[in-house]
Parts: sequence; structure tokens; C-alpha cells
Amino acid sequence: MSTAPEPTQNQILAALPVAADYQRLLPHLEFVELGLGQSLYESGGHLQHVYFPVEGIVSLLYVTQSGNSAELAVVGCEGMIGVSLFMGGETTPNRAVVQSACKAYRLPAHVLKAQFAEGGALQLILLKFTQTLITQISQTAVCNLHHSVDQQLCRWLLLSLDRLPENKLQMTQELIANMLGVRRQGVTQSAGKLEREGLISYSRGLITVRDRPALEKRACECYAVVKRETERLLPHVAPR
Repeated sequence: MSTAPEPTQNQILAALPVAADYQRLLPHLEFVELGLGQSLYESGGHLQHVYFPVEGIVSLLYVTQSGNSAELAVVGCEGMIGVSLFMGGETTPNRAVVQSACKAYRLPAHVLKAQFAEGGALQLILLKFTQTLITQISQTAVCNLHHSVDQQLCRWLLLSLDRLPENKLQMTQELIANMLGVRRQGVTQSAGKLEREGLISYSRGLITVRDRPALEKRACECYAVVKRETERLLPHVAPR
């Protein structure tokens, strides 16, 4: 059997400046493997655990009463899933779904609340991460309203790639359309343009980025805003 990754592969846990802060959490951290499409939280559900990803991506989605969904943010090894727990709520209005097969450490909700209430390094890092998450959610709303599907797709690809070790992403165009809240035809057309220009290749649900600098130039300012804010607030946990 393969050895489980260290909890410190999550950059929030790795950024704790005092060994004692990390050691207080360590006995309560449980390693879990999360499959593609697995739901960690449903809208309105009570939070029993928070998750610190060490590999893969989790999407935060808003789901309408009719069943339509749109992605609000993506979280990988730079962050944590379940911020509403320490922001004063026991439930979340969003859905958290595994976008790319994920490995994580989960922590019981009551342990996080107790440690957060003590203040100190963990509280400060989590609050800064929450600010970066708010920035990403806000920028996603602006992007979806004012920018083209081409630009939205570039932003989404770049944010996803920042949280993966390779330049490849397993994702169908239909799922991307659901994430962006647009028609599949629009994603197909945009992906086709990027492929013809040599920025990406796409085959059987596998997207490979061939020219990242060109992809960044094609993206709107939304990607740069999110990345800059993460690097400003969390220089030790910012994605690559």
C-alpha cells in the first residue's frame, strides 16, 4: 500500500509557525481519499468535519431549486473546506464537490472550533484564507457577468491548474459548462478555439495545457486579481 501524504502537504497546516499549533491538531487529523464527484457538503447541511486537501481540487457550488449549479470557487492544497464553521454558522449554503480526485485530512468540527476560539496563528491564517476565498467568489461573479465564455474558461483552467501538480486536468466539457453555468455549446466552441491555437489539447475528457503563458494572456483580469490577493495575504500558502 502507498504511504499517505503528510498533513503538511496542505499549505495551511504547513504554514503554522509554531510546532505546538500543528501538534495540537495532529492527533485529530484523519486521512481520507475522496473520489471524483463525491459530495463533502450539501447546501444547508450541518458541518461535521472540515477538510484540508493535500492533493486534488474541491469545487464550491451554488445549486438552485431547479437543480442548476454554478461554481463559486475552487480549493486545493492551499486551503480548507468548511470556512462557514468558524464564521458563525453550523451549516453552509453551498455544495462542496470533488472536482479532481482528492486526498485530504479531515478534522472534526468541534476540534476546529475550539482551536479557532483560542486565537493565535491558526485563527489568523484561516481568516486570511477566508478573505482570499471571498475574493475568488466575488471575482467569479464579476467574470460570469461581464466576460466572455473564452475568458471564463481560461480563468477556470488556470485556477484549476494552480492546484494540480501537472498541466493536465480530467474533466468533460459538459461538467465544465455546469461549473461555469453556461451552455455546453459555448464551452465546446471556446475549447475548440484554444485547441486550434495550440494553447490546449483535448481528448476523451483529458485537457492538457500546452502554452500556459498564452493562456494567461487570453484570460481576463479576474485570474490575476485572485492570484495577487492570495499572494498578498498568504505568501506562504499561495498556489504556484
